[in-house]
Amino acid sequence: LRQRMLEDLQIRHYSPTTIRLYLHSVAEFARHFHKPPDQLGPEQIRQYQLFLIKDQQASQSTCVQLVCALRFLYTHTLRRKIEIERIPFPRRERKLPLILSREEVRALLEAPAKLRDRAVLAVLYGSGLRVAEAAQLKPRDIDARRNVLWVRQGKGRKDRQTLLPEKLLELLRLYWRAERPGDWLFPTRDGTRPVGPKTVYLACRNAAHAAGISKAVHPHSLRHAFATHLLEAGTNLRTIQILLGHANLETTARYLQVADIAVRSTSSPLDSLDLKLPHR
Repeated sequence: LRQRMLEDLQIRHYSPTTIRLYLHSVAEFARHFHKPPDQLGPEQIRQYQLFLIKDQQASQSTCVQLVCALRFLYTHTLRRKIEIERIPFPRRERKLPLILSREEVRALLEAPAKLRDRAVLAVLYGSGLRVAEAAQLKPRDIDARRNVLWVRQGKGRKDRQTLLPEKLLELLRLYWRAERPGDWLFPTRDGTRPVGPKTVYLACRNAAHAAGISKAVHPHSLRHAFATHLLEAGTNLRTIQILLGHANLETTARYLQVADIAVRSTSSPLDSLDLKLPHR
């Protein structure tokens, strides 16, 4: 059954990461009841969702991942007529992304001692890439003549072009002369495969620590900063959507809430009061 689901996912061109996560979610679901998933139904799905929420206190992303995996399993692999409504999504959280200031981004990019770490973090901010997209870059994806960086088979198996700023190009050229990477722009030590997301995450965390940034910084924070700083500079939302590779404009529009200059530049009525502060 696992092999069948794997093949069904591959036929529909799901990414390797999605395939791995879906299979893991279904395996955990079956392990919980000590039965194969084709012997489980709507009631067990409901019980397992409650178990994740109440007992495991699982994150929303984990719960959503389970729903997507089970919907695929029962719809495409088992072809069972379980109503989709019987496998509900959790209520969506409306959290705004953490945004780094330009000064924090500069400190973060200057902190790494390794040139490779500095280069990959600069790609995340300068071009707005996802971590997996940056890790999968190849030297041929750099189009210096057109100032374009190609993203091949990004999220949703889509190709796109994004920005290749001059400062990033200079840094990549410096990195190239020093490291001479082969097939992959950011390879592992043996050069046989690209660096993994965990390597990029550790590079970002160490850089934030070295820069003295107290915020909870992760690689995706640089992508958020890319979009927000473009909005603050006057770039229109549709252009940012294309650069980020978002399928829906609604996803890009959330940056309006953190980059709204009109809101942040408005004075509070508290400042108009001649308020005497207590002396210490």
